Order: sequence, then C-alpha cells, then structure tokens
Amino acid sequence: MSTIDEYLQVNAGRREDELFELLRIPSISADPGSRPAIRRAADWLLEHFIKMGLAAELISTKGHPLVLAESPHVAGAPTVLVYGHYDVQPPEPLDKWTTPPFEPTIRDGAVYARGAADDKGQVLTHMKSVEAWLDVEGGLPVNLKFLIEGEEEVGSANLEEFVRQNTKRLACDCVVVSDSCQFSPGRPAITCGLRGIVYYELRLRGPKRDLHSGSFGGSVANPANALTRMLSALIDERGRIQVPGFYDDAVPLADEERRQFADLQFDDRAYLEELDIDAVAGEEGYTTLERRWARPTFDICGLTSGYQGEGAKTILPSTASAKLSFRLVPDQDPEKITAGLKKILADVCPPGIRMELIDFQGSPGLMVSPENPYVRAAARAIEYGFGTPPVYIREGGSIPVVSTFAQSLGADILLLGWGQNDDNTHSPNEKFSLADFHRATRASAKLWEELGKVQ
Repeated sequence: MSTIDEYLQVNAGRREDELFELLRIPSISADPGSRPAIRRAADWLLEHFIKMGLAAELISTKGHPLVLAESPHVAGAPTVLVYGHYDVQPPEPLDKWTTPPFEPTIRDGAVYARGAADDKGQVLTHMKSVEAWLDVEGGLPVNLKFLIEGEEEVGSANLEEFVRQNTKRLACDCVVVSDSCQFSPGRPAITCGLRGIVYYELRLRGPKRDLHSGSFGGSVANPANALTRMLSALIDERGRIQVPGFYDDAVPLADEERRQFADLQFDDRAYLEELDIDAVAGEEGYTTLERRWARPTFDICGLTSGYQGEGAKTILPSTASAKLSFRLVPDQDPEKITAGLKKILADVCPPGIRMELIDFQGSPGLMVSPENPYVRAAARAIEYGFGTPPVYIREGGSIPVVSTFAQSLGADILLLGWGQNDDNTHSPNEKFSLADFHRATRASAKLWEELGKVQ
C-alpha cells in the first residue's frame, strides 16, 4: 500500500479539481429542466470510468440513465458492487447560500457545493481509489462493479426495477454504499442498521364545498376536526404507536447494543442547542440515540386543510389531508403495517367523512452484524485511512434500494459514510471536508485489499 499511498498524496490536488468539475454540473433529478445537466454528469462519470480502464456504459431507463462500470476480472477474488448516485437535491432557497450552489468554494477546509457530500464526493472516493490501484499495480485484488444512478433523490424507481431484472449481471458478494455520515468529527463509523419506511397520504372529504362555519358548524362533520382526532389516535402520550400489530415483529434492542450506544457518549445538550429546542421527545424508556436509530416512529410530515391566507375566514373546510411516515426497525413488515393502519383509521373515521389512504412506498429495515467478515475487513481499512478504528452505529433514515440489493442479490451490505452530520445535505451550504475526502479515498484503497482477503 505504500506506493498507492504515495500516488494518492501526489495526486491529491488533481482529485480535488476533478471533484469540483463534477460539482459544477447542476444534476438536479427533480427538475425537468435539468435533464441536459443530468446527462452531462452521467457522461462525465462514463468518460472517467473508461479512462481508468474499466468497461463502462450508460444504461437508459424510463427516467435518468444509470452508469454501470466493471473492472477486469480477477479469478477467485470476491466481487464487490459499489453503489452511489450522481443526482442532487434542488438548491433552493438560493438566498440562504453563502456562495452559489454549483460554484464549488473552499472555506475552513471544506468544499461548499450542492452534491459535495450527497453523494458526488463520496462516490468519487471509491473511483479515485480504484484509479490508484490500476495506475500503480495494474490491477485490483477484487472484482469491482460500479452502479451509479441519477434518480436517488426522486425515489430510485427505475434503479430498483433494473436491479431486480439484472441479478446475474450485478451478482456480487457485498455491496459498498457511501451515502451517509461518520458518527462525529474524528470518529469514523460503520453503519450496521437502517430503519425501513412506509409513507402515506390520508385524504378526508366531507361536504361537497367549503361551508360557512357559523351557518353549518355543529351539524356537519368537519374534515379538519376529524383529521386531528384520527391522527391523535395513532400514537399515545408515551410515544407508543397504536396501529394494531405494529410492534409484533419489531426486533428489540439488545442489552449489548444499548451499552454500545451509551459508550458513544452522545451529548443531548449539544443536540438541543444545535436544533434550538428545549427538550428531547419520543418513546418512553429510550435514549435519544436509541429513538433515532433503533426504535420505530410515527411522524406527520404535512397537513393541509381550510383557509391558509392572511386574516380570518370562517369556513368549515370540505377536505383535509395529511402526509404520514412510519420508520420501521428490522423484521417489521411494511404490508402488515399498512393493513393495521387501514384498520385503525377505518375504526376512528367519524360518520359523514369519506376517507382515502394512498400508499406511496414501503421498505423494510436492515441489520448487518459487526462480526460479518466484510464488516471486519472494512473496519481495518477505515482504521488505516482515518488513523482510528470506527465505531458501529445505526442510521435512523432509510435507503430503500439497499434493501433491494440485499433481497435481490443476496449480498452483504457495507454502509461506509464519509460525511458529517453537519454537512447540510438537502439544505443550503452543503459541504464536504476535504481532509475526509482524502482520508476516505485512502481507506477505500485499503478496503479493496482487505476485502480481497475474505474467503
């Protein structure tokens, strides 16, 4: 590795320049007007893979193209699939950016730009580590496949279909995903658990039009009133979700993992200050980290009903709606949760109100044992690259395509996030530490060596 380390050090400036090139491309998947930029980003990746010596192609989908690349075959070596995405979130609100979102700017050792941490910078660490191996050694100790999509920020619908239809082409021993965070500055992490998700929109309809609340109030069911009562029935004052059968299959937190979380010494006071709140909340009997990472939750993500303008307007609204999400822990079944939700909502929906529940998406949670040989190999690589061993954490968010990889390919999952929790992903002033960018590239280069030893 000494020669590869030297190569990475000599070429550090060029890697940053190439990162900035990619960050200048406004590949916003949610914006139809950005389709040319999306294609430029895909082409940029394609050209770099080919220049590195990988067999690469663009794969058309009903939406934005996939970039698929593969290294020269190494007989008897493990096969690793690296997943990432080249699309980014919309940059709005633009007035909150200190510098323009697609003009990479270095401040305090970090590059500020949309996509810096989510996910262009993290994807590039793996590409550049492979380039180092091929330029220095002429080959790799593993078989590598890259699958980089352009629709992660809008749901990955076409990627999931591609994965399910191309299991032989994508066959691998493990999948590497770097689209998350370290535990804190100077404390790299391996994520061993993801929560799943189910997401719905609940629509209620009462009278055929808005009514005068004085003339009709008290004699006609009010959809807004009904909505608040129905939503409050889904969770009790102790933070326990009331959907029938909701906790039946939920894997409980083991005592050992609770001790591991406690050893991380999470600072609740700093958490409150960062969010400008005066108290934490959630299910009774659990710490903040346990609630965020390893317990199921219910959240109202949006509410709509009645008059929203300035001043007063005395109406009884004809409709009301809410967007709802449940985060799930391993073994909870999205379909079972949906069935239970339909039952409780039907039970509490009052007369005079017609209800519609729209099911948007469902994905189960995921767990990977820290004792998994691929996880142990990744731990050695991270310690080499960052100079300290990683901690083992969970992630409260959901990456549905990761479950698709695990289920469709039967592969182990390595969630190796290089970012930080304050990188402002999805927010103005997104950033990525350049020191972490280089440390992660070094760790990635070591990762291929360590994974190559796994039998």
